[in-house]
Amino acid sequence: MATSRAPGRVLAYVESRKNLTGSACGIAGLALTFTGLAGAYWPVVIVGLYGAGALIAPPERPPAPAFPDPTSQLETVRADFATLREYLAEVELPPAASGRLVELTGLLEGLLAPGWVSEALATDPEAIHALSRAVHQDIPESVDTYLRTRWWTRLTPGTEPPERPLEQQLSLLHREAEALAAGLREAEARRQQTHTRYLEDRGRSD
Repeated sequence: MATSRAPGRVLAYVESRKNLTGSACGIAGLALTFTGLAGAYWPVVIVGLYGAGALIAPPERPPAPAFPDPTSQLETVRADFATLREYLAEVELPPAASGRLVELTGLLEGLLAPGWVSEALATDPEAIHALSRAVHQDIPESVDTYLRTRWWTRLTPGTEPPERPLEQQLSLLHREAEALAAGLREAEARRQQTHTRYLEDRGRSD
């Protein structure tokens, strides 16, 4: 195992910055030797310059991991939201909860729509995370829990109807989505104000 790795390590060092920089300094030492400036100690000069070059070379660093950029993450959430909509279309919910779900999915659809809104979202990783959590976890969990609890409620009459917790959960999720939309609106408003101040300052300097 160690023997098989040795050639790779040797090749990696040959191509490393330390070796390249040291070699360049060593070549400079050879030039000094040919011009007679190194004298009788030319081997020491060449080795010393090589070592000095290897020491001053910037250290090697592994390449940073390439994670998906926010735009590609948003495209994934958008595709998964379409899958979620297909699932919700097959679910039977009580009228009140169904209405709140329609309001929630409509707001999410507007936030995920391609265009300048998506461009604004792409600059806010926290917003993308919140949308991803709503699509992948919160909404499916709320609806699925309701469906399972409704079945058990039919076997044990007299318990709290599962419609109320579902309506509360959907209301909370809608409130979060509204806060997200409001945050994006405020960011655009600040951008507008910044541009106004820039134009005012430029007018004063002209």
